[in-house]
Amino acid sequence: MAQILIVIGAAIFGLLGVVHLALTFLSNKFDPYDASVTEAMKQTSPRLTKRTTMWKAWIGFNASHSYGAILITAFYIPLAAYHFEIIVQSLWFLLLPIVVALSYLVLAKLYWFRTPLVGIAISTLCFIGAAIDILV
Repeated sequence: MAQILIVIGAAIFGLLGVVHLALTFLSNKFDPYDASVTEAMKQTSPRLTKRTTMWKAWIGFNASHSYGAILITAFYIPLAAYHFEIIVQSLWFLLLPIVVALSYLVLAKLYWFRTPLVGIAISTLCFIGAAIDILV
């Protein structure tokens, strides 16, 4: 059961990451409703550097955020499917997806909207359930 829960939890992360990446580059879903905000973002830089704009940083942050979620999937599905004993034998590999999922869950609760919150909550419960199954 733990192996299935890890695959499901990782798959949810991957689905959220791929959808987020597609929405970042193939839609205007992350654009502000107020076009003047978009224009202002394109015209100003963060204090950190003048070599980019807030708009480019916004797109980059959204894309890299997606890649992080996809990375969880790309790592944990093959690990659970073909090398499950590594997860069972290593507290690090068992707890890492829980820590990552909980981190994303806090961000979802504080800053995002309902769909990622629900998806990440389900994923987190899958990872926790798998850990309990393995440890008990």
